Amino acid sequence: MKNLKVILILLFFASLLITSCETNDDTFIPEENSNTTINYDFGATVSRDFIGQIIDENEDPIQNVMVNIGSSTAQTDVNGIFIIKNASVKSKFAYVTATKAGYLKGSRTVIPTSGENNIKIMLLSATVIGTVTSGTTGNVTLPNGTKVDFDGNFKKEDGSSYSGSVSVILHHLDPSDENVEAKMPGSLLASDNNGQAKVLETFGMINVELQGSGGEKLQLSGSASIELPIDTAQSATSPNTIPLWHFDEEAGYWVEEGTATKVGNKYVGTVSHFSWWNCDAQFPTVNLCLTVVNPNNEPIANVHVELAPNNQTYPRTGISDNNGAICGLIPANQTITMNVLDNCGNVITTSQIGPFSTDTVLPDIILTAGMVQQTTVEGTLAQCNNSNVTDGYVLLHYGNQTLISNVTNGSFDFNTLVCSTNDTFTLEGYDYTNLQTSGVINYTFTTPITTIGNLITCTAVTEYITYQIDNNPVEYLIGSISAGYNPNGLSVSLQGNGTTTGSFYLWGNTNVPGIYTTSTFQLEGGAFNYIGQQTTNTVSFNFTNFGVVGDYIDMTFSGTYEDSNSSTTHTITGVIHVIRDN
Repeated sequence: MKNLKVILILLFFASLLITSCETNDDTFIPEENSNTTINYDFGATVSRDFIGQIIDENEDPIQNVMVNIGSSTAQTDVNGIFIIKNASVKSKFAYVTATKAGYLKGSRTVIPTSGENNIKIMLLSATVIGTVTSGTTGNVTLPNGTKVDFDGNFKKEDGSSYSGSVSVILHHLDPSDENVEAKMPGSLLASDNNGQAKVLETFGMINVELQGSGGEKLQLSGSASIELPIDTAQSATSPNTIPLWHFDEEAGYWVEEGTATKVGNKYVGTVSHFSWWNCDAQFPTVNLCLTVVNPNNEPIANVHVELAPNNQTYPRTGISDNNGAICGLIPANQTITMNVLDNCGNVITTSQIGPFSTDTVLPDIILTAGMVQQTTVEGTLAQCNNSNVTDGYVLLHYGNQTLISNVTNGSFDFNTLVCSTNDTFTLEGYDYTNLQTSGVINYTFTTPITTIGNLITCTAVTEYITYQIDNNPVEYLIGSISAGYNPNGLSVSLQGNGTTTGSFYLWGNTNVPGIYTTSTFQLEGGAFNYIGQQTTNTVSFNFTNFGVVGDYIDMTFSGTYEDSNSSTTHTITGVIHVIRDN
């Protein structure tokens, strides 16, 4: 199923507050250098936290990207992750920019919440695709028919005339591109010719950047004609004349300027400067807020909700935050099809909503156990010295999704839906301060809670075992660990280590990943003494990976057991991440 096509001006990871769905007629100019205004309530100045990832067009992370939010800045790490805390933004408008040499400037606008705001930006390469020469007409085209005709008049940033060759960087974004939201600048919040706030339906965007022979930035001193192909699926509904909008990089939203005319299967228009240009239909707006919960009225995060206005070609998609909430601008006075999707893109439930003439909060969307599998993934992130990570994050990779959880004194958790056809995922933990990693570890979802135990972010440590009994300190077993499989079964053992005087021994009768009880796997050593078939227990073993020799054996275990000495019931959680020896 195609993802985001017409962007919901989305409140990503937003609390469902009625106040955040209110608008007034105040006019606000976000940046001093911007000459545009918009009749939209941006709210008061507040302090908010952000975490996000910057990726390229192949969805690979980009390191050392400069990210700016207000006056706050940060650089991305090896995973393309940035963390900015206490950024000064507007309560209903945060403008995030991302820059790095070799890429076009990327940006995103969101309505920030009081919690953690998650941002994803896909930077486009600043690759020169053609050249023209000042003083003569010329054009540059893309294989899909996108075309720019130049009149030969160019100027430098200081306004002086430029003479010489001109390198042209050109990108076209088709509305059918499933990554259009991550690639495009800002959102689709716009200011029309009267300064009124609008939400747009895009029929295509282009970005053009001009460089002189010395690499200097150039602009048009005359005009240029642009031609954008019309998406086949939108052809029947595309108007004969459509407004043109340019993206104001200072303000962070689109501004109406001129029109384009439908000629065959293209829109053709004239522009006097270059940045991002957009062919869009415009609609009056209302705010729509909703919350996704389970039957216990507990919020469900990371649920995809599609909103498809019945007179538009492509849906817009929102993702529920940790409070289960989605809120944003939608076209007013239109009936909308609402689809709730699982993480594999399957429709869980569908309904018709609207039309809405005023800001609206929908009744909660309740997803039952018969409709979806929900799980919470929880654990603790530790440093090399076994203390909790205080500034770090964990990446959860599931299918084609990457979720990010910031840590609070080492603790992390994810809340998500699990597809019936895929229950495996990986985690990577990162100590942001000390630049240490846990590496990629394989896991299997269990419902309703997937207990991870403790991850060690210590690049020097290649294998480890950790376990915790009740609320006692975590035991970290790092040393010479033996692990493998022979005719007697699977075994993992450690005799002595650097943190405790006890040993650890796990054995079992299978090497096939799966979820097992003590009828298959048993534990011995440490403070728990023995947990096995002869012990009253509920311990479950989540065996997730059995690699080749030299690769990893991964397993987590959790549950309760009865102490054989005192008949006292204890809880235990543990992680086994060890290299297979045989």
